[in-house]
Amino acid sequence: MTSPVLSVRGLKVVTGGRHILHGVDLDVAPAGVTALLGRNGAGKTTTVRGILGLVPRTGSVRYGGDETVTMTTHQIVRRGIGYVPEDRGVFAALTVAENLRLAERDPDPAYGLVHELFPELRQRARQAAGTLSGGQQQMVAIGRVLLNRGNRLIIADEPTKGLAPRVVTEVAVALERAAQAVPVLLVEQNLALVRRLADHCVVLADGRTAHAGPAAELLADAGKSRTLLGVGRRVDAPAPASGGES
Repeated sequence: MTSPVLSVRGLKVVTGGRHILHGVDLDVAPAGVTALLGRNGAGKTTTVRGILGLVPRTGSVRYGGDETVTMTTHQIVRRGIGYVPEDRGVFAALTVAENLRLAERDPDPAYGLVHELFPELRQRARQAAGTLSGGQQQMVAIGRVLLNRGNRLIIADEPTKGLAPRVVTEVAVALERAAQAVPVLLVEQNLALVRRLADHCVVLADGRTAHAGPAAELLADAGKSRTLLGVGRRVDAPAPASGGES
């Protein structure tokens, strides 16, 4: 892999006296999608929050060649990182249009792309975000990131969690389009989606890096996938459709 856009070494996080991360190492490739994987409780979301300075952390986080571990979240994000949080983070009392407007950082926001990928956001522009379904709120969360052409990295934390298959497909297309222009760090449990999108993967276990390498290679190895991720079959096709939020 050529020089990573993001390089994390020895990332440690202690909260409430508990050691959550014990020394995570990961690199995000300068193009395409890098997946951050692991069983529930492995430390994936905490790793993302540590990268962004949302929790106290130690170690090294180099973004674009510069050390950011001493920077505030505001300073880090302003350097060109788009973040889709696990809880979506929409402003419930504001309309869809207002949520998007608040996210604008570029002089020429990419509303054309956002509305092409998520036409519902144009149709529901005047609707309060808090009255949207979970899937529609996720569209708002991803749309806010896609607005800014100046982003040099997108971090998406479990963007398909709890969503209906139709919305999962729309989210996958949006991330695929985004990754053509900017590298993506994707935290995801849907391994069929990981196989579709990710070139590289990093697997966490108990707050440490347990594996790093090509995503397709890991997912094709049933034994290694079972050991690292708790799945027992080769993942080479979309999982059967299941219910969820729309």
